[in-house]
Amino acid sequence: MDTIGLLAGLIRIPSISREEGDACDYLEGWLKANGFRDVHRTGNNLWMESEAPSDKPVVLLNAHIDTVKPAGGYTRDPFCPSVEDGRLYGLGSNDDGGSLVALLEAYSVLSSKPQPYRLVFSASAEEEVCGKGGFDLLLQDLGKVDFGIIGEPTGMDMAVAERGLMVLDCTSKGRSGHAAREEGVNAIYEALGDIEWFRTHRFGKVSDYLGPVKMSVTMISAGSQHNVVPDECRFVVDVRPNGMYSNVELLSMIKESVRCEVKERSTRIGSSHLPMDHPVVVRGLSLGLRPFGSPTTSNQALCPFPTLKIGPGDSSRSHGPDEFIKLDEISMGVETYVDLLDGLTINP
Repeated sequence: MDTIGLLAGLIRIPSISREEGDACDYLEGWLKANGFRDVHRTGNNLWMESEAPSDKPVVLLNAHIDTVKPAGGYTRDPFCPSVEDGRLYGLGSNDDGGSLVALLEAYSVLSSKPQPYRLVFSASAEEEVCGKGGFDLLLQDLGKVDFGIIGEPTGMDMAVAERGLMVLDCTSKGRSGHAAREEGVNAIYEALGDIEWFRTHRFGKVSDYLGPVKMSVTMISAGSQHNVVPDECRFVVDVRPNGMYSNVELLSMIKESVRCEVKERSTRIGSSHLPMDHPVVVRGLSLGLRPFGSPTTSNQALCPFPTLKIGPGDSSRSHGPDEFIKLDEISMGVETYVDLLDGLTINP
């Protein structure tokens, strides 16, 4: 099974987020031509599952097929794969092609013998833009999942926690009046106490790997002219959850603590936290894998079930010029995935 050839073929096909159709066609054809049965497709997402009793826990393997647009500074054609000094160059090789083909090979090995779980391999679209036509759409077809491996370039270290994101639009109300007289209620002054709360408040639960929840006021707007007391002050807050609270929990606590009107743009992009006594973490530690907290967002943010983010490659190469993956990183990734999951008991 020439998965390096598969990856080279995918690099040749532009698959910018929301433009993954041709790449999905190619991967679907390759899977069927290489003996994988019952390949399912929804939108530009693909999935297949091992033969196992339906009452077994479900373990999901996921990587994404979309890429960002080529960064400035490329000295190579980003869509022309080339192997030099043990490195495969090309857009999407590191993020997320290395994980995709390593997980595919691991799926082939693991599903070739009985496992205490039903194994699902998936390749999803729109990850780079967190689009609703990607992982969200795929999950509707998969049904109940008990645990997931999210393939991303982590150097095969274990991302046991990942920060989420929630953006809040806040509005403080006042009453307009002439700035030269003692009249009106200045909405800017009304906002100051809440802005200070966002700057200084610390939530009680602190992650060992991500630290505290982080809140930053990043935009502010008020007033229409110099001599009118503004009756409205609008500001934006960037909230980065730490895996210890859901976005819904944080939103509720924030609304109870401030006087301004708070409107969330979305609660979709959640944070994650995998306990250190979870079977896959225990197995990973026994293999010498390093746990860490990831500041970058992935499909892990959309999972309503426990997940571990882990994959070959280096996150620092992602989204930069002359992207590459080392071939030995891919082979080591396959070996580690198999060692991590082979015979592992996952509680449903």
